[in-house]
Amino acid sequence: MSKLRVVHYINQFFAGIGGEEKADIEPFIAEALPPVSQSLANLVKDDAEVVGTVVCGDSYFGENLVEAKNRILEMVKSFNPDVFIAGPAFNAGRYGVASGTITKAVQEELGIPAVTAMYIENPGADMFKKYVYIMSTADSAAGMRTALPALAKFAMKLARGEEIGGPAAEGYIERGIRVNMFKEDRGAKRAVAMLVKKLKGEEYETEYPMPTFDKVAPGKAIVDMSKATIAIVTSGGIVPKGNPDRIESSSASKYGKYDIEGVDDLTAEGWETAHGGHDPVYANEDADRVIPVDVLRDMEKEGKIGKLHRYFYSTVGNGTAVASSKKFAEEFTKELVADGVDAVVLTST
Repeated sequence: MSKLRVVHYINQFFAGIGGEEKADIEPFIAEALPPVSQSLANLVKDDAEVVGTVVCGDSYFGENLVEAKNRILEMVKSFNPDVFIAGPAFNAGRYGVASGTITKAVQEELGIPAVTAMYIENPGADMFKKYVYIMSTADSAAGMRTALPALAKFAMKLARGEEIGGPAAEGYIERGIRVNMFKEDRGAKRAVAMLVKKLKGEEYETEYPMPTFDKVAPGKAIVDMSKATIAIVTSGGIVPKGNPDRIESSSASKYGKYDIEGVDDLTAEGWETAHGGHDPVYANEDADRVIPVDVLRDMEKEGKIGKLHRYFYSTVGNGTAVASSKKFAEEFTKELVADGVDAVVLTST
């Protein structure tokens, strides 16, 4: 009996090519299996063989979405695989989005079973969990020892056409898909049993877990806006012309701090947006459409606000991980507080 054929997709880092400085590398087929693909091959060797590894830089994929996807699909198709595996991407945002995109495309356009893996807060997880199976992983590559075996085991099950159980049993991220299940006791009895356990302080497991969200206490009202210092923070990607900090158009790994002392208007000659995923024409024509420097300057001159803070902070929200966003905010908020900023105007695209 011939073994199942597996194609693996990874980014430039896991291919051993380099980090951010190689993130713009175009799709290619590795001449030899990179270490992570070799590890995958060892895990599935009784049932399958990894016949090829496709590699693409995270930035290249994000900035050339359609072209990258189509080229990679052709590469995958050339191997005539029985199953496709992408990642694990852990909490790498751009890698997660790329893995989700190509996994969905392989499954839908080539009709090949496909699976990927990433951390639950990776933006790719939220974008693609309804369409493909995404195995849940730790937030960093330190979790590779548990992530890769789970991914390999599930991929074999998928390739053989075996019945797939629920998220808790299989280890994939919940997809938000409801299925009919039959229980010995009716719902009312099960609900009362859970309530009794809850009242007694005993452990119980709900049959319908609800999403959890951060609770942020609102800030105190500003008593006198005419004396307040107002700063601008944006996920709309407004940057000086040329994007000197090379903020990524998707799944940003950094933010920029820019001086607008003496600037009354953000002109097309000096400013632009680094944001991907939407038509940037209007933002590039007049960046004030994303961050209202011109209006805030007028308010400053009219005495409606005390002053506009000298610096604004900017990143790209497109596909950027929640964890990364929190990290950025923790860093620049300290500067805003130290600079005596009273309030922030937070804008997006």
